[in-house]
Amino acid sequence: MSPIPNATPKPAVLASPIVELRQYTLKPGRRETLIDIFDTQFIESQEDAGMTIIGQFRDLDRPDMFVWMRGFESMDARKDALSAFYDGPVWAAHRDAANATMIDSDDVLLLRPAWPDAGFDLSGLRRPMADMAKSTSERSGLPGLVEISIHHLRPGIGADFAGRFQAEMVARLAQTGARLLGAFLTEPAANTFPRLPVRAGENVFITVAGSPTAMPTPAIASPLRRRGRHLARTFRALALSRPRRCGWCPRPDRCCGDQRPESSPAIAEATKAGSSQWGL
Repeated sequence: MSPIPNATPKPAVLASPIVELRQYTLKPGRRETLIDIFDTQFIESQEDAGMTIIGQFRDLDRPDMFVWMRGFESMDARKDALSAFYDGPVWAAHRDAANATMIDSDDVLLLRPAWPDAGFDLSGLRRPMADMAKSTSERSGLPGLVEISIHHLRPGIGADFAGRFQAEMVARLAQTGARLLGAFLTEPAANTFPRLPVRAGENVFITVAGSPTAMPTPAIASPLRRRGRHLARTFRALALSRPRRCGWCPRPDRCCGDQRPESSPAIAEATKAGSSQWGL
């Protein structure tokens, strides 16, 4: 594998100033059913409505988790695109089958790029067409893994934390053979499509890193942990488990960070239709 340079050229066009990270808890044994429906019915139809399907993933540790990301040009464009899709004929035809696979679909984070060129570069990438998606997904001929780290921050420090990450960690990540695909902060705007809930009151910094091999990247956040400043959580394959509490904070999702949480690499396997988008 050729070494990845510490600095990569800035792409001409970055995808999606607004991004949703969506984590679905499914009924046991139903993930492949949802992937089949999603890959064959919900990718082109959502993009026809005005959104970008960025990637879909299988949780490597939890067989009943499905994770995906989609993007929008603005919050107003998000409202229009979601209205067009969820009031349209494709969703009407397949929603019952899709919903029948799910226990929970409301774990959604609304995000924006953490710095001007921190969004996803999808230029020049192509995915299989819908009629190829099922067979390619079943073969699982996947070229790499994706690691997504979620950092829960105290109010007001998002920009500072993102700046420190960009200065200290991006080059270090490249030296491991991985590639930073995107970095995001919470989008503070109100949800413009309340029919689909998002997690309110969150203040997060999220990194998405790709590796062309099956080896997970190191826990890249650990050098940035600071006592009492934030709680850095690295989910293995975007698991929904809670972080370990410091011992006295009343709410585990708002821990002060006095004791580092247990963490492990957040590894997710792209479905075939999604992996071509990532170019891993």
